[in-house]
Amino acid sequence: MNRSRRNEFKEQEYAIAWREGLVQSPETAALVEPLGPSITRLALREMAGAWAACGTFEWVALGYLGVSSVLILFFAENLVHPARLIGMQVFVAVVILVLCRAKARTGTDGSVGPTSWHFWRCWYPHLFFLFCFEEMGRLVHLVQPGWQDAKLIAFDHWLTGVNPSLWLERFAHPALNEFMQFAYFTYFLFLLILGAILYHRREWESYWAVMTYSAVGYSLGYIIAMLFPVESPWFTFAGMWHGELAGGPFTAVIDFIEKCGRVHGAAFPSQHVAGAMAALWGAWRHRRWLFWVFLPFVFCMCASTVYVRNHYVADVFAGMVTGTFGYVIGCWLMVRSVPEQDGSAETELSSATRSLVEPPRIPQV
Repeated sequence: MNRSRRNEFKEQEYAIAWREGLVQSPETAALVEPLGPSITRLALREMAGAWAACGTFEWVALGYLGVSSVLILFFAENLVHPARLIGMQVFVAVVILVLCRAKARTGTDGSVGPTSWHFWRCWYPHLFFLFCFEEMGRLVHLVQPGWQDAKLIAFDHWLTGVNPSLWLERFAHPALNEFMQFAYFTYFLFLLILGAILYHRREWESYWAVMTYSAVGYSLGYIIAMLFPVESPWFTFAGMWHGELAGGPFTAVIDFIEKCGRVHGAAFPSQHVAGAMAALWGAWRHRRWLFWVFLPFVFCMCASTVYVRNHYVADVFAGMVTGTFGYVIGCWLMVRSVPEQDGSAETELSSATRSLVEPPRIPQV
């Protein structure tokens, strides 16, 4: 066996021993003594690997969880079960890190397509957005004990001379109701359609950029909602409507969604509008033709949020602002980050971190 083959064989042996926890440090590489597996070292290695596998989206998501957890600690007296909320935040953060680490370990086989871990790594942001929205029902009075709707009602009246949701009721008709509910429903499709196109085309950097725009926009909106609680016309004007908005299948679908997932509060800014704006700007940047397809639907969706009694006009304007800020800040963050070319959002490791994640090489003999 020549020297090159001998070194290669020793290096493979050492790598196997290292992965089994039999080697404690690079300095003992030449000796390879069978020591017991180190749980601490394994945990540190996995933690470092998960941390390194995080991309820009994860830093925004984990940052939001960190900020909201700090707010929960500071204003714990305003919550019923603050410990449970922090525990849930930690759990979600761990799930994110596990997904990133699992995807980094499995990788992507270009010959057969993405692995299942790759799929979940790319599409879990939608579940994260849903979790944050539903959680707002418990965090809406985190800082302010009362509702701030009177301020927005005054703004709407100053801007339009009426209470828009109440005034629009005079135009209610089953056909118009159905169209507005359809327009409201399109919110759920914008990010899915744009993301699916970029995912299918394997444009990973663009895909994660779009998710980052949305994450920043939503995070800004959720934090504002904690500081300025608004419950929406649906609750404020309850009892003042002359009847329900009757319609067809889309009306039934929206009624079912609202029945199962309606959040009391967190109306300002409108997260529907913010999410739609982030996706719209993402289409402008990454699929210009899709921007022009989305534009009329987004415009109708914004109007529908007021018509179907879920938002004030002020909520819509604020959602446009936060969604646009999400795009601007997200672009800035993506420029400063390492391109996520393979969909795993893995970044360059420092030498200290790499020593925990990768087995060192055997010195040549």
